[in-house]
Order: sequence, then structure tokens, then C-alpha cells
Amino acid sequence: MIHQIHGLVWGPVLLGLLLLTGCVFTIDSGGFQFTGIKTWWSATAGSLLRREERDGCVGKEDSINKIQSACTALAATIGTGNIVGVASALTAGGPGAVFWMWVSAAIGMMTAYGETCLGILYRYRDHRGKWICGPMVYLSRGLGSPGLSLTYGILCLLASLGMGSMVQSNAAAQTVCYLTGAKPIVCGGMITGLAVFVAWGGTMRVANVAERLVPVSAAVYMVFSAAVLIKFHDRILPSLGEIFSHALVPRSLLGGVGGYGIARGFRYGIARGVFSNEAGLGSLAGLHGATDGTTPQEQGMWAMFEVFFDTVVICTLTALVILCVTGGGQGLYGGSYDGAVLTARCFEAALGDAGQYLVSGSMVVFAFATMIAWYYLGKQTLEGVMAQAGQWISISEAGARKIRTVYLILYGYAIFLGCVSSLKAVWELSDIWNGLMAFPNILALLVLRKKIRYPGRGEV
Repeated sequence: MIHQIHGLVWGPVLLGLLLLTGCVFTIDSGGFQFTGIKTWWSATAGSLLRREERDGCVGKEDSINKIQSACTALAATIGTGNIVGVASALTAGGPGAVFWMWVSAAIGMMTAYGETCLGILYRYRDHRGKWICGPMVYLSRGLGSPGLSLTYGILCLLASLGMGSMVQSNAAAQTVCYLTGAKPIVCGGMITGLAVFVAWGGTMRVANVAERLVPVSAAVYMVFSAAVLIKFHDRILPSLGEIFSHALVPRSLLGGVGGYGIARGFRYGIARGVFSNEAGLGSLAGLHGATDGTTPQEQGMWAMFEVFFDTVVICTLTALVILCVTGGGQGLYGGSYDGAVLTARCFEAALGDAGQYLVSGSMVVFAFATMIAWYYLGKQTLEGVMAQAGQWISISEAGARKIRTVYLILYGYAIFLGCVSSLKAVWELSDIWNGLMAFPNILALLVLRKKIRYPGRGEV
């Protein structure tokens, strides 16, 4: 039954709605992801090179600066999907799948921009001076639907305990146990302890850890990927040629769209889905919502950069490594490996045992980063749920503190349970919760799209 529901939720209707939404925002913006590349690149990655902007990014208590919010969002987007999802897309659709991943990512960049802009536009501070933000806010204040707002919040909380905690910790623990031979309960205790320690420190500790962990882990993965490509440099151009020549083959089209869905949360028939940007599901609005010293347009451009970096940079590196090592088409279709195993085998073939440890280590770090980022998102959503519920029932400050403590305990328990359990049903349930989040969010995006301003077409 769960499998059938999963297939319905992540069927053609949802995928079509997500792509349609991205196309609508692309048209509204005049193709800003292409025509405005100089603008959004300068406002994001380019700003990291300007010392005065870095020095000015100082967040207040329980607020984060632009760089911290970007790193936290990247922690949620750069995950095991960059390893498992790309390999699955390639084996399902061949080299041409990569091209359709690029196309889907380009469309998703504008969806990410739109929901992040709305998240900043409609956010507000509560009586404690803390931001209440995310899709719940623009569903309630913008769309005028407190019922949909509360529904979205509950689904997001469930997803944070499933997809964000149990599923990620399961992948991390299995990898650590395989590499070290340790018992699952030992791995579970270590991973849970570290995650709860970070979460217990609140918003600023999560942001500080993400700010340090994500750039380093992504840089290490990029360096080792580059090392493989240097070793197989003579196969890079033929692999790129295969990507374009196979792009219009129906097998590649289906696999590419499905594979991008895997890397972005749009799962295509894979129970053990992977985790990345999820543009259109509303998570970016929550992840960016507490950012100080920014505008809707500026934060929207950071969201665009995250989609670009996650797919066009990290996922493409993984794809080229696999294509160069396997030799492309026939090597993929005739191989006996898939997912993380295929990627690990390719790095191992190129770099020896160090390659296998690289992929395994990357999966652990990426999964841990995703866990703490989803806790942050869950915590933001919980504040929105309590604010929304406060319209119908009275919640005292003491009661709110207890609710936050209970959520932290559930978060830690979900991580530990994920480390020591087999989670096939949880994977699919988490996928269902993620998918259901998209429907109210897409409705709000389409109804409120006229509220969104683009650089060059409105104030930044």
C-alpha cells in the first residue's frame, strides 16, 4: 500500500507541476537564470571575494547572515543525492540523462528563487523578536489559508524526522559500520551524540557548523573528482559528446528527468531516494527565512546559486567521473553496479582504496550536514506551527519551551533509530511526506507569483 501511494504522489502529476512552475517563473523573469547570470553570480559567489561584504555579514542571536544561510541550505541540498542520484540517473537513462538534469536544474533555479523571495517577503518577528518564516507564513498571510499552512507545517515536521533524520542517519551509520566494523548501536550513539550536540546549541551553532563543514567537504570532493578527471582527461570530451548525443534518446530523457528528480527530491521509482535541493517543496524558504541584512531578491539569488552549485557543479563532476571511468554508454548499461556502489567503484578504480574511502567519507559528512540542516528547518517550521496553532489554542511560553524540547528529543531518537534499524518503509513514507509538501507550496507560488520582483525589474 505504501509503495502504491508513493508512486501516486511522485507520479507524472507532481513532476509536471514542478516543471510547469519552474517554466512559469522562468517566463515571468525573462529567463533571469540565463540573462542575469552576471548579476546573480556577483551577488552570491562573487560577493565572497569582496571583503567588505564578508565583514558586514554578522548575524544577531537566533538570526544568521547571508553566508551562513547559504551554507545551511547547501548542507541540506548537497547530500547523498549527489552520489547516489547521479549514478541512478545514468544507469536508468544513459549519458544523455545528464543533459536533462541540467535542463531541469535550470528550470528549478527560478522556482527556488520564487519561494525564497516569498519566504523573505512574508516573514515576521514574534513576541520574542525571532523570525517566523517559511511556506507556512506565505500560505497563511499571503494565500490566506491557515488550514493549508498548518497542513504544510505538519508534513514538514514529519519529513524532518523521517527524511531529515532517520534516513540520513541510516545511510551514515551503514557507511561507518562498513568501514570500521563497529556495531550499529555504537555508530548510532556517536552520530546521535554529535547531531544533538550541534542542535542543542541552537540556530547559531547549526549555522556555524554548516558554515565550516559544507565548504570544506564540498571542496575535498571536488578536488578528488578533479584528480580522477585529470587521470582520465582524454575521456572528458568524448563523455561530454555522449551526454549531448544521447540527450534526445527517449531512454535518456526519462532517466534524466527522473534522475534530476532523485537529486532534487523528485524521486523516480527509487525507494532509497536521495536528498538535495528540492526546489518547489518550500524547504528553501524556511532555510533562508531567518537571514538578517538581506532582501527577497538577494536571498532568492543565493537560492539560485545553491541549485546551480549542487547540480551543475557537484552532480556534473560525479557524472563525468562515472562516464570517464566506465567508458560511458555500454559500460553503464552492462554493469552490475548502481547508486553509491557504482560511484565508489569508479573512484576506487581511479584512485585505489583512497577513492573508496573518499566516497564513503563524503556520504557520511554530507548525510550529517543534511541532518543538522533539516533540524534547523524543522525547528523553524515548529515555530510556525505553534504560531498558527496559537490562533485556536493558547500556548504559554513555558508550554512552547516544552514543545521545543520534545522536538529535540524526537529528533535525537529518530537519528538513533535510523542508525540501528532497517528503514525501507520509512524511506517511502518520508518520500510521501516530502511530495505532499509540494502541492500547497506550488499553489501558493503560482497564486502569489505577481508579488515577486526580479533584479532589473524591481528594487533589489
